[in-house]
Amino acid sequence: MLNVEGITKVKRCRHIGPLYIQKPFYPEGLQHPHLYILHPPGGVVSGDDLNIKINVGFNAGCLITTPGASRFYNGATGAPLQKQTVNIDVAKNAHLEWFPMETIIYDGARVELSTKINLASTSSVCVWDICCTGLPASGQGFLDGRLDQKFMVFTESLPVFVDRLNLDENLKTFSASNAGLRGAAVSGFMLLGPMDDGNDKDGMVLSLREVVEKEGLQSAASITELGKFFVGRYLGNSAFDARNIFCRWWEILRPGLLGKQAVWPRIWST
Repeated sequence: MLNVEGITKVKRCRHIGPLYIQKPFYPEGLQHPHLYILHPPGGVVSGDDLNIKINVGFNAGCLITTPGASRFYNGATGAPLQKQTVNIDVAKNAHLEWFPMETIIYDGARVELSTKINLASTSSVCVWDICCTGLPASGQGFLDGRLDQKFMVFTESLPVFVDRLNLDENLKTFSASNAGLRGAAVSGFMLLGPMDDGNDKDGMVLSLREVVEKEGLQSAASITELGKFFVGRYLGNSAFDARNIFCRWWEILRPGLLGKQAVWPRIWST
């Protein structure tokens, strides 16, 4: 992404295989387009290796999402792993909003997920990640398989947020443990910042937690301020609830971060 005379444009788009982006949409002006990453097969099987590389240039901004959930299907024992790697660089004075729909890990899948976001000193992000192990609505758990998930955010090469979920030999124990997933099938987090000190952060936290109470998610969701970032988490059994609470938090925090109201991508309404 490149900012040219106040317009953020796609400078270059290159893809190999069925993984690409649509043309940018501009529902909130020319400085902050919305882009959709498309993967027409709709699922990832043994041996698939998806690699996404994004560069957000100086003074540019964009919101990137997907039209639906990513599905990692059952893999045969001994078959190659199913992999997805995302590397994103955000230049100075640039802003990234990274909102993929949930990742669904089917029983028997063997998956490696890695996301790394590199920020410049004056750039900012709002990102979320939602992972669903099994198909709770259908009564199907994640009883056998492997999930190794890493999500890392760096500012000038220094880590500001690192999240790791590793389900392998410890799958059944960790999934059921109160110190682990507490039997929940859906886990996720949201990270937003860095937020300028001029904002009323205490008031923001109160508003964010009021939303949790209004949605009746006190036992599943919480958000707090950590340094210059806000970090929210969800642990429950509904990907819809996770997306919904993250969107509500985003609506509250975005004006303080970008100086403008949240505009939902049109694809979320289809």
